[in-house]
Amino acid sequence: MIGSVQRALRLVDIIANASRPMPVKALASVSGLTPGTTYNLVRTLVHEGYLAREPDGLLLGDRFPAFREGDTSPQGVFVSRVRTALRGVSEELGLTTYLTRFDDGEVELVDIVDVELNPRVDFWVGLQSSAHATALGKQILAVLPEEDRLDYVSRHPLAELTQNTIRDRRVLFDQLERSREKTFDREEYSIGDTCIAVPVRAGGITASLGVAVPTHASAALNDALALELRAAAAKLSLQVGADRIVQ
Repeated sequence: MIGSVQRALRLVDIIANASRPMPVKALASVSGLTPGTTYNLVRTLVHEGYLAREPDGLLLGDRFPAFREGDTSPQGVFVSRVRTALRGVSEELGLTTYLTRFDDGEVELVDIVDVELNPRVDFWVGLQSSAHATALGKQILAVLPEEDRLDYVSRHPLAELTQNTIRDRRVLFDQLERSREKTFDREEYSIGDTCIAVPVRAGGITASLGVAVPTHASAALNDALALELRAAAAKLSLQVGADRIVQ
């Protein structure tokens, strides 16, 4: 057996099954290899196209076999496809973009692509417990069948995250009924941040795409931006292969 090949394959396998981009230091820790060995192997794997570098970590590169075969079952393939598409949306809008989805009864953050001039929101409370207070979560709840929406809210108390958080179920549901095409979070999750989200439409998935700006600049979250965001969501569906976005 050739040890260096085994070690390189181990690194690719770890990235292929990672749910988020993985920094090299974390990869070294998970693999049990020394940082020096990991960096050297990663450099070769990136050069050959089996891994790709992103600002927040490593993803699978476009030479990974599943990309050529169209197989999106490994988590890492899914994350890599989403990142490529989401980066295009972020560059087009000039804003940090967020993608969430509804999976197995929970609202999950799929990925974030950062723009330096538009810092990301600090998710100090996970989306699984705060969907009612975020535009991303509310957009998903807005398009869920009533039975699923009621089930979600029955399992997740409407916790007060700021003084603006909606805690009355009837008020929340009334807002959701009127917000199927776009939802807002006006300092309901964190003071100083205002967010907008739109649905990502595709058979078999429930997802939302959103952006956030400081509240003092929230006038930028207007109808024109909402239209751009909806167009970007439609493009994202096509780029990712929306019928296969679910792992």
